[in-house]
Amino acid sequence: MFPRAMRKLCRISCTFNSSCPKPLNENSAQSLIRRFTVSSSSPLEEHYPSIPRTRRTQRHYLSELLFSLANSALHYNVVHSQVIVSGFQSNTFLNNIFIRAYSKAGCLEYARTLFDKMPKRDIITWSSVITMYTQSGYYEEALLVFSDFISSYEEDPNEFLLASVVSCCGRLGSAVKGAQLHCFVLKAGFDQFVYVGTSLIDFYSKGGDVGAARLIFNDLSVKNTATWTAIIAACANAGKSGLSLQLLRNMLETDVVPDNYMVSSILGACSSLEYLEGGKEMHAYVLRRGAKMDVTVTDVLIDFYMKCGKVKTARKVFDQMEVIDAISWTTMISGYMQNSSDWEAISMFRDMNSLGWSLDRFACSSVLISCGSLETLDLGRQVHAYTVKANVDSDGFVKNSLIDMYSKCDSFGDARKAFDCMVNHDVISYNTLIEACLTQDRLYEAFELFAEMRDNLILPSLLTFVSLLGASASLFSLALSTQLHALTIKFGFLAGMFVRSILIDVYSKCSSVKDARQVFNEMNEKDIAVWNSMLFGYIQQCENEEALKLFLKLQHCLQKPNTLTFVALIASSSNLVSLLHGLQFHNQIVKVGLDFDPHVTNALVDMYSKCGSLDEAQRMFDSALQRDIACWNSMISTYAQHGEAKEAINMFEKMINDGHKPNNVTFVGVLSACSHVGLVEEGLHHFYSMSRYGIEPETEHYVCIVSLLGRAGKLVEAMQFIEQMPIPPAAIVWRSLLSACREAGHIDLGKYAASMAISIDPKDSGSYILLSNIFASKGMWINVKKLREKMDSNGVLKETGCSWIEINNEVHLFIARDQSHRQTDLIYSFMELLVRHMKGMEYDPEDTTFSNE
Repeated sequence: MFPRAMRKLCRISCTFNSSCPKPLNENSAQSLIRRFTVSSSSPLEEHYPSIPRTRRTQRHYLSELLFSLANSALHYNVVHSQVIVSGFQSNTFLNNIFIRAYSKAGCLEYARTLFDKMPKRDIITWSSVITMYTQSGYYEEALLVFSDFISSYEEDPNEFLLASVVSCCGRLGSAVKGAQLHCFVLKAGFDQFVYVGTSLIDFYSKGGDVGAARLIFNDLSVKNTATWTAIIAACANAGKSGLSLQLLRNMLETDVVPDNYMVSSILGACSSLEYLEGGKEMHAYVLRRGAKMDVTVTDVLIDFYMKCGKVKTARKVFDQMEVIDAISWTTMISGYMQNSSDWEAISMFRDMNSLGWSLDRFACSSVLISCGSLETLDLGRQVHAYTVKANVDSDGFVKNSLIDMYSKCDSFGDARKAFDCMVNHDVISYNTLIEACLTQDRLYEAFELFAEMRDNLILPSLLTFVSLLGASASLFSLALSTQLHALTIKFGFLAGMFVRSILIDVYSKCSSVKDARQVFNEMNEKDIAVWNSMLFGYIQQCENEEALKLFLKLQHCLQKPNTLTFVALIASSSNLVSLLHGLQFHNQIVKVGLDFDPHVTNALVDMYSKCGSLDEAQRMFDSALQRDIACWNSMISTYAQHGEAKEAINMFEKMINDGHKPNNVTFVGVLSACSHVGLVEEGLHHFYSMSRYGIEPETEHYVCIVSLLGRAGKLVEAMQFIEQMPIPPAAIVWRSLLSACREAGHIDLGKYAASMAISIDPKDSGSYILLSNIFASKGMWINVKKLREKMDSNGVLKETGCSWIEINNEVHLFIARDQSHRQTDLIYSFMELLVRHMKGMEYDPEDTTFSNE
């Protein structure tokens, strides 16, 4: 049928006339070709009844017919066959039209075959093929054709051809070829052509060389909208938002009008940098222009305001939109989630669903994250059901959001099921489940997941190691921490200060402050967070003097101490009970203007309390602009430690009246205050009132009550209280009873309490010492000797006594039997003098078991 149609088309082709009334439209062309294949009549003669049969008009008509056809290879093949039959196969003009036609129809092989068979090619031929490959993403082929053009064609390329080739280099990221083309452009004198210049700007900006792009832009004498858009987008993508806005202002002084792509680029840059003023300036320009904003521009504008935290403004823009697409809804839902407006995100999700919109995977993921943040398991399950109905539940983003939602809603089993149902796990899914294990105290399971992750050849990310290092710190496992440290080196994550700061904290918590200091010393650059980590590391291990020495080194650096730095320094002063250091740090805090920070205030209250300056502690508390629960707890504990029970209880009542809810630490202070002065009834009242605030008593609270009853002489009641505890009593609880027995001289109950404490913690010397003192006070020296022998056989060592004193800004440390001080002889001779003086006054010191130590 096809050859027959071609023969008919050949017979009627000689009737063409240059005076055609109009070119065939698409329907007429399709109808014409259909009639060629089924009829022997002459449809062209019917459509054009008075057409002279000349060769020139025949070629003209064929070209008109090609322009009128639909983008179908079949149509072009029919006409192409007629061209060949009519002897026009060597006509460059018609062949150029066929190359463009085949390219538009997606028939690149037909176009390339025709190109290869053409006996004569002009600049349009070469440009058409290069443009065809460029638009189709075959950049290498486009460059090969251009290379053939340079080597075989005598004429120079035009600016459109060069622009296409430069664009190919930018898409391929080929810096070498792009630089070679740039040299060719300069040599051939095309550097002032706007299309070539725009392509070069785009090429260099994609390669990250904004400076070169700017130089080319500045050298162009003529700039169009695309040129300005290219350079503004280049600056915006490189993070130079201010420069992009300045270029926009310069452009507005010309006749060039920014298009929607340029506006979107600038808003996107301001969004990523959270540059609110720049984005608002761009928004104002769009409004002043008076034109209706394209929906894509509005979506970018909503995203900008959301990322800058202006949720209400973003909602206002959304409500004023005349045309809303699915991206608009998704951007609003995601923005609400990112700004912790989780109920609004869920409400927007419901509105979108009720209006018949289909939620995509991004919207579903955002809503699931919001459900997890709100810990609304029922809503999360409903959204999960929707994802199944919408057939997006298998998407990786949705699966990871499901894992996160279920873990935050305390439904680890469902989180694990969501993870196990995934076909292809990625690093995000593993990280999400590992983090879920950590929140559920499934630390060992987290490491099992990490081992499985490595078995599956999934490379860990930075977040993976951050989570696992936190887990190893919680386990106080030095061996595990060192292994993770080695892996961070292996995977190349140790270069960043963030990981090193975490390693310092982990080693400190694992009682290896030397390793922490080694990590610190190996860092060439340190920010204040790293210094703070090392300071807190020393304080956690009670090496407060080293913390102060480290601060001296910090003062010689360019880093400025911040709030956490001074909190650490004040804590070290508190631990050293050094009021002088505390006053010096307080003075520096006032100078830098951090004295009103609540964390600093709490630390200062605690420091003055431990240093015995109760009035200063109260003054600091009264001057605090904001008092959180920690600040109240500090004052309550301060009064408790100084035996001011009534003041501590009054402070507790003021805190309740001020609207603060007490926590575990609050009641430790209150119960301790009652214990110190023997307020038994009031202490028991506060203990049993803890349930009203949703607080479950912990070991510290039980210790306070045992001490309260023991100091009041109610040893039997204290014993009964311990036996009725809902949790297994710790060794410290029995030691509290043992201490009370020592004061009361109750041997039998003391022996029982000591045996219970030693059975729980055999290596603790405190229980042995307390029981030994009971025996010694009763003159039971044989029992003292046996107890000492038991300590030696069990390998229990008594902690060496230590004291210090500060004289002339120097701290002098003293340990029992120590002779390392430079003035040891003078000190011991003066002590001997004091002893002789005491004996002369007939003073007989009490003989204790360990008086020689």
